[in-house]
Amino acid sequence: MSKKETFKKITGTKHLKSQYKNKDDIILRDFLALERTTLANERTLFAYLQAGIYMVIAGFAFLELKDFIDLVWLSYILFGISLFLFVFGVVRFFILKNKLDVYYNDMELKNKEKKDLT
Repeated sequence: MSKKETFKKITGTKHLKSQYKNKDDIILRDFLALERTTLANERTLFAYLQAGIYMVIAGFAFLELKDFIDLVWLSYILFGISLFLFVFGVVRFFILKNKLDVYYNDMELKNKEKKDLT
């Protein structure tokens, strides 16, 4: 099994690969929609990273509590959750970024072909 197939199996990203090909020219409205989607993707990544950082801070806080030694296990769970949030956020960011790059590259090729024809 190749790395790509293993990644698809683990992350379940098979449904994110669309075979849609844009046959029409991308107008300004479509271009702006792609830009909004790109910005939303970045904003979502920062939200995952922010949540992960808060979990790390909470984990350190539970480690430093002297009166609640029994809650040390909770700090390790928070560290695990924060690691999951970091990895999940980055993986989702790059999956959507690669998906959007297909549209941007297609748009650039069409613009280049138009310029070559004129």
